[in-house]
Amino acid sequence: MDRRVYDRMAEHDSTHWWYRARRDILADYLTREGRLPAKARILEIGCGTGHNLPMLAAFGEVDAIEIDPAARGIAGRRLGKPVGDSPLPSLPGVPDAHYDLIAVLDVVEHIEDDVAALAAMRARLAPGGKILITVPAHQWMWSAHDVVNHHHRRYSKSTLVKAIEAAGLRPRKLGYFNSLLFPLAAGARIAGRLTGRDDSDDSPPPPLVNKLFETIFRFERHMVGRLPMPPGVSIVTLAEPA
Repeated sequence: MDRRVYDRMAEHDSTHWWYRARRDILADYLTREGRLPAKARILEIGCGTGHNLPMLAAFGEVDAIEIDPAARGIAGRRLGKPVGDSPLPSLPGVPDAHYDLIAVLDVVEHIEDDVAALAAMRARLAPGGKILITVPAHQWMWSAHDVVNHHHRRYSKSTLVKAIEAAGLRPRKLGYFNSLLFPLAAGARIAGRLTGRDDSDDSPPPPLVNKLFETIFRFERHMVGRLPMPPGVSIVTLAEPA
């Protein structure tokens, strides 16, 4: 990602409506669907500034990987131990058959060979392990935001399933989320394309709007994994070895 993306992440990941609500949604999703053992061994790959690490730590002992040096330093301070720098798709030095859960939260779209990356993660799963995956949805929503984040693609349900299955995995509880705000997001992307507006600045909106968006998005924690969600900005699934 561009350096400015990491800088904004470090500045806003504790206050921005998207980060805050998504953590709660994923925590509820894992609680219901993760079926993790007690004291699960967890690895987050591409942890950025480490804003998801406290949430994941509620489920077990967490290790983390981040290739950006500055973000890795912030994440290490949050985690309380060093964060690794093994790159995808090969994950050199990461032990095989070790982790009960691997979390890749808006990471796979950054990897040119997504199938090889998912296959490398599969090799690192302990028996019964699974991979928590979130990705951005809808290639037609491609914008400057994707460019500065160095995305290779956005996914449809079918293209994500195809990549997962090609890596020797099967998806479970796959569906959209960030659906309630999807009409606003889609409208903004279309308007930006028509006007040429640059949408790469993902700083939070004014406080009252930020709180409103957080409340609306967080409400999805009651639905994701339980109900078929209408089209959303993102897709989530738990992938298991086939």
